[in-house]
Amino acid sequence: MLTAALFGVAAFRTAPWLIGLCVLAGLLTALLAVTGGRSWTGLLLGTFAPLGAFSRAARWTGRGATPHTKGVNVGRGVVIGTVSVVLLVVFGALFAGADPVFAELLGGLVPEVPPALAIVRTFLFVVVAAGALIAACLAHQKPDFDAITPGPGTGRPRLEWAVPLGALNALFACFVGVQLVVLADGNQHVLRTAGLTYAEYARQGFWQLLAVTALTLLVVAVVVRVARRETAGDRIALRVLLGSLCLLAVLVVASALRRMWLYEDAYGFTRLRVLVQAVEFWLGGVFVLIAVAGIRLRGRWLPRAVIATGALTLLALAAVNPEAFIAERNVARYTETGRIDVASLADLSPDAVPALDRLPAPQRACALQLMRYQLTGDEAWYTANLGRSRARDVLREEPAGTC
Repeated sequence: MLTAALFGVAAFRTAPWLIGLCVLAGLLTALLAVTGGRSWTGLLLGTFAPLGAFSRAARWTGRGATPHTKGVNVGRGVVIGTVSVVLLVVFGALFAGADPVFAELLGGLVPEVPPALAIVRTFLFVVVAAGALIAACLAHQKPDFDAITPGPGTGRPRLEWAVPLGALNALFACFVGVQLVVLADGNQHVLRTAGLTYAEYARQGFWQLLAVTALTLLVVAVVVRVARRETAGDRIALRVLLGSLCLLAVLVVASALRRMWLYEDAYGFTRLRVLVQAVEFWLGGVFVLIAVAGIRLRGRWLPRAVIATGALTLLALAAVNPEAFIAERNVARYTETGRIDVASLADLSPDAVPALDRLPAPQRACALQLMRYQLTGDEAWYTANLGRSRARDVLREEPAGTC
C-alpha cells in the first residue's frame, strides 16, 4: 500500500525533486516487502538483493518456462514467425498501394514510432520485465538475511556505558535549558546579542542540531548493542538513561525546527528548508519509536517501523504540496513586507501556479514566465497530472503576460 501511494504521487504533484524522492522510496519499500527483512541486517542487505539475483532469476524463469515449452522447437518457431512477418509486410504494402481506404485503415492499425523512441521503449520494456522477474524470484525464494544478524554479545558492565550516557544527558539538559530561556525571551534575544544575526542563529544552528540528532541515533544504537541487561538494575538504568536521552533529543529537534521557522519567517521559504524540516520531523518520530521500544527493551518491530514512518513522512510532505506551500508563504510575506524573490519563485513547478496567481501583475508575469514552457500542449492519458491540469486552467483564464 505504501509503495502504491508513493508511486501515485506522480499523478498529483509536478515537482521533479518530490516525485524523484517518492519513486526512490517506493522502490525501497517494494524491495523490502519482497525480501521480507525485519532486522537492520535484513533490511540493509535486502536493498542489495537484486544485484546478486540476476542469474538466479534467469534460472528460476527457465525452470518455470520449461514445462510449457517441452516438445517445442524454438528455432523452428523463430523461422515460422519471421516468414509470417515478411509475408504480412510485403502483401500489406501491396494492398495499401492498391486501395487508399485500406491504406488509411492499415495506417491506423500500425502506429508510426520514430526509431529513437522505439529503441527507448524497447530498453524500458527489457528493464521493467527483468525487474519484475527478479522481484517475483525474490518473493518466491525469499533470502533469509535475518539469519545472519549478529547475536547478542555478553554486554559491557553498567559503569562503562552509564557514565558516558549520563554525562551526555547532562549536556543535553543544559542545552535544552538554554533553549527554553531563549524561547521565553522571543526574537529579542537574537536582536540584542552582539554580532548575532538571524542567519547565524537559525541557519547555522539548524544544521548543527541536525547533526546532533543524527549522531544521537548512532549513540543510542551503540548503547543498545553493548549494554548489559542481566540484572534488574541494568535494565532500569538503561530505560531511564535512554528514555531521558530520547526525550531530550525530541526537545533538540523542536529547537532545530523553531530555528528554521524563525529563519524562514525572516528570509522566506525554499525547497531545501521545507525538506530538511520534514527530515527533522521524521527524526523526532524515530526517537519516539525508540523510546516506546525501550519500555520493554524489545524492538524487533522497530526497523520496519522506522522505514514506514519515513515513507509516511514523505507522503505527508506530498499531501502538503510543498511547492504550493512555499509559494503561498512567500506571497503572504510579500503582502506583509513588500519583499519577494521572484527569480526563485519562477523556478518552482506548476504546483505553485494557483498561489503565484495571486501576485500583482508585474511580479505575477515574472514568476509565471517559465510555466508556459512546462505547460505547452495537451497530455496523453498516461502522463495526466492534476497539478499541471490546475495550472493550465489558471493560465487559460489569465495568461502569464510578459515579464
